[in-house]
Parts: sequence; C-alpha cells; structure tokens
Amino acid sequence: MSDRSRQHEGELLEERDQSVEEPDMYRVVLHNDHYTTMDFVVEVLVRVFHKSLVEANAIMLSVHQNGTGEAGVYTYDIAATKVQEVKKMAREREFPLKCTMEKQ
Repeated sequence: MSDRSRQHEGELLEERDQSVEEPDMYRVVLHNDHYTTMDFVVEVLVRVFHKSLVEANAIMLSVHQNGTGEAGVYTYDIAATKVQEVKKMAREREFPLKCTMEKQ
C-alpha cells in the first residue's frame, strides 16, 4: 500500500452529488400523405418501432384520420436512428412517408 493511500484510509475525501439528469426525450411522428399505403405504415410500425399489429393499426388510423401519429418517444440518438430507418424504408419502397422527431 502506498503512503498516499494509507494517508487517506478511512477518510471521506469528497462528497459528490450523485444525481443524474434524465435525458431529453423526443417524439417520433409519422405524417399522412395521399400515396403511402396503410399497409406500409403498419409494416413500418411493426418493424422499426416493434409495435404489435393492434398498436400499429391504431397508430396508422391516427395518421390517416388526424394527419399525424406518434410512433414512440425515445432519447435523441434512438429517435434520430428510427427516423432514418423509416426514411430509408420509404425510399426503398418509393413512398413519400414523412417521419419527424420533436422534443417532448
């Protein structure tokens, strides 16, 4: 044991505030358009957002009837990744599905 560690043995060297701030959360939102099929929106919700078919259909109907639907709430990095996954899927299938994220 070094002299330094013996010198501080049993002493409280520093008391730190151990509180951790919660990260900002972001809503991922799907937007209605006149070309993207309802089936594709459900597929996106199941594959990207891991929703059940029942949940996916409810969100898809919200998108269709209200113009938008919340796919989920995530930390920034996860939300941004999911938005990019949706955009990639839509581009590959030639749908103009718009997916955005907004700070909650």
